[in-house]
Amino acid sequence: MTNDYITLAFQEDVATLTLNQPERSNGFNVPMCQAFLAALETVKETANCRFLVIRAKGKLFSIGGDLATMQEAIDQDDISSLVTIAELVQEMSFAIKHLPLPVIVCTHGAVAGAAFNLALAADFCLAAEGSRFIQAFVNVGLAPDAGGLFLLARAVGLNKALQLAMTGDAVTAEQAKELGFVYQTFPPADMDRALDRLLKKLRRGSSHSYRAIKQLIWQSLFTHWEAYAKEELQQQTSLAFQPDFREGVQAFTERRRPRFTSLL
Repeated sequence: MTNDYITLAFQEDVATLTLNQPERSNGFNVPMCQAFLAALETVKETANCRFLVIRAKGKLFSIGGDLATMQEAIDQDDISSLVTIAELVQEMSFAIKHLPLPVIVCTHGAVAGAAFNLALAADFCLAAEGSRFIQAFVNVGLAPDAGGLFLLARAVGLNKALQLAMTGDAVTAEQAKELGFVYQTFPPADMDRALDRLLKKLRRGSSHSYRAIKQLIWQSLFTHWEAYAKEELQQQTSLAFQPDFREGVQAFTERRRPRFTSLL
């Protein structure tokens, strides 16, 4: 499967899904999200596939939401179209977490917004040195989507999750490993070697065990996700119609600090 948004390739027992829009910083828009979800469904239905690897072309992994699409929606007064993207990235994280096989994300450069949360949904994150994980939503007047706070709080603890979401501070690859949501870090040139080592280790295990482990993890920590998802979408919809969101996107486009003025 290859299109303008993603590529999906199979080699032996591994499926590799690659974000394929480097000219748009691999930002998530409706067709990108739809292609991503279709690829996940193909992986799920492929009998001999034991592992999924998610990668990205270009200088960075992903900026998260496609800011060009956000600006177009604001210019055309079509904010409701952005709600669709919020729904789709939520489905993407949910589908990754539900996939009954190990999912490995390989990151480099910026891993922002929804992309950060997709990495949290994966089972392993291999981060090249120079990866920077950013809950960037607060910078454009939004709250985390793609299951962000639900996943982040379980990965790093309540207080740290809140602090990262409220400040939008970047987390380096090394810091992310210390926090526990990155499995290994290494120089960028060693990514393929590190991935091969991890796959070699995982091939020693049973796919039946991996399926059971993921199901048990879901039952122990994630059964309330659907209720959370409804609240997350409601909050994102409300925030998207606030003046602060328009100001945040405009400020990013103009490369300046946003001047938020909304009061509770």
